[in-house]
Amino acid sequence: MIAIAFVALATIALGALTYAILEPRLQVEKNARSRLGQYKQSESDALAKRQARDRMQEVAKRRKSIQSSLDDLDSKQKAKSRHARNATIDRRIVQAGLKLSMRAFVLASVGLGVVMALVALVCGAPLLVAAGIGIVGGLGVPRWLLGFLRKRRQKKFVDEFANAVDVVVRGIRSGLPLNDTLRMVAAETPEPVRSEFARVVEGLQMGLSMTEAVERLYQNMPLAETNFFAIVVSIQSQAGGNLGEALSNLSRVLRERKRMKGKIQAMSMEAKASGAIIGALPFIVGFLVYLTSPDYISILFTTSSGNLVLVCAGIWMSVGIVVMRNMINFDF
Repeated sequence: MIAIAFVALATIALGALTYAILEPRLQVEKNARSRLGQYKQSESDALAKRQARDRMQEVAKRRKSIQSSLDDLDSKQKAKSRHARNATIDRRIVQAGLKLSMRAFVLASVGLGVVMALVALVCGAPLLVAAGIGIVGGLGVPRWLLGFLRKRRQKKFVDEFANAVDVVVRGIRSGLPLNDTLRMVAAETPEPVRSEFARVVEGLQMGLSMTEAVERLYQNMPLAETNFFAIVVSIQSQAGGNLGEALSNLSRVLRERKRMKGKIQAMSMEAKASGAIIGALPFIVGFLVYLTSPDYISILFTTSSGNLVLVCAGIWMSVGIVVMRNMINFDF
């Protein structure tokens, strides 16, 4: 037993001595591994922070690029809006779809004014009145007719424009480039969308960029719908993105806009009918009074005081018609 105890004590003493000698080295290695782990963790944290900073810088750069593009588009839009409001006669002729030169339009206007003045003279009107009728016929009637044809063509364009955008979306999603889809629209859609997109394709063939080509579409058709289309294509060409998805959203917006326009027109039809009846009522009553009692109402036409009353009544009637029209005319 004494020998066994001696061996056990010697073993414990030797283990303690070994631990006392090796423990500082083990502690050094442990500290070294701990410092290495901390260094690797700090490196990974620094890398993550650097990647996050790079991503933030990239997002900020992209946002700045998009903002710059939007500011540029906004300035161009203001210039285009001023240009659209102050369109020249030859530009309006193109927008109306007429194949007339400026010279032909001026000659037709002068001829219409002369004819109306001669008709007024033949009917017994005074020379001053005939001259006024000629001026109205030469300056007012042709421009009114041009504006009517222009608005009618723009309405037809809006009715078919959403379908044309859908054709572009389907072409892009099937893998075709934007140029080919525009050619498809210029070849397959009805007028006036066909001719307007044909001008866009012609501009691309002449070397214009896509942004400049679609801006020509807005110049020929100064509508909110074509402005939306030009903005979407311009932003996609400058900042990138999914053009098919953007145009699909634009098509949905155009259809919702058209549906809302029809709803508003239907809701305002009663007010328009009331305004038309109120505006026509004085003329109807005057005509009926003339049929029943011509001597009673002829004073308005044969005396100076009656003429003055007619002029004042006409002025107030015009003011009332303008006010009612502004009240029931909604801008979409």
